Formats: sequence, structure tokens, C-alpha cells
Amino acid sequence: MESQAVKPKFAIMKGRDLPLSGPALVQLLRAVLGKGVPVRFRAKGFSMSPFIKNEDVVTVSPLQDASQSVGDVIAFVLQGTDKLCVHRVVGKRGDRFLTKGDNSSATDEAVPRERILGSVTKVERNGKEVFLGLGLERFLIAFLGGRGLLLPLILPMWKLLRIIVKRSPS
Repeated sequence: MESQAVKPKFAIMKGRDLPLSGPALVQLLRAVLGKGVPVRFRAKGFSMSPFIKNEDVVTVSPLQDASQSVGDVIAFVLQGTDKLCVHRVVGKRGDRFLTKGDNSSATDEAVPRERILGSVTKVERNGKEVFLGLGLERFLIAFLGGRGLLLPLILPMWKLLRIIVKRSPS
């Protein structure tokens, strides 16, 4: 008997985005990450700016161990919804994780381990990898963010850096 190639029911062509959001995106992430495979998608929103900006390509990898640490950026499902959220771990309360957007003034609700889908392991902006925010500096970002000090400290530095970059000869 001759074997026939099985056609996939779902395929994404290279260079094309699959427009998913809400419950559909969460279901896809659960399915793919559950198979041990990383997932890439375009970030929507500004809550993690300036480290993850709107339209950056984010890679979420399956969790490698049972414990996330302060400073890690995680993808999780918001309580009471089927919406995806990507925020930084700023603390722990028992077996739950306190998360917060780097551009947010308020800490999210405590996230139980079972609602965490994976960890952000890579961020790309305009085709180039963004290194700031996922390295060792993530601990300082989490410390300052968890105490509401990140935005007051980073905004003046960001403005100064933009002025310097604009004035520098190309």
C-alpha cells in the first residue's frame, strides 16, 4: 500500500502573521508550548515599554523548571478572562507570582503557577534582537518596578538619551 503525505490542517507561510488574539491565541500558545516548542508572536500594547514595545516580536519558551524568579518576563492568562498577558515577575507571595508591566504603576493580581504559559526568552524589534530587559539587568528592573521607582528613574534618562542620539552625527 502506498503511503500518502498528510497535509497539515494549519500552516503559516514564512513572513506572514496569523491574526490571533484573546482565547484563540491563548489556546494556540498552550498547545504549542505544551509540546515543548517555543512560540513567536507580535506584542500588542504598551505595558512593558520601553523593554518590550508594541509590535515587537516576542518569543515565549516552555517553562524549564517549576520556579520562576524575580525579574523573569512571563506570559500568563489573566484571571477571569482568556486573555494573554506578558509582564515581569516582581515578587512572590507563597506559591503565587506578583507581576507588573514595566510601564505600569500598579502590580497585577498574584498569578498561580498553573496560569503561567511560558517565559519570554527573546525580543526582536525591526528584525534585530533587543537585549535590554532579559539579562542580568532584569533583577534591577524588577526591584525598581516592584517599588514604583522604574518609571520615575527611566523616563528622564530615556529623554536624555533620545536628545543625545538626535544630536550625534550619523
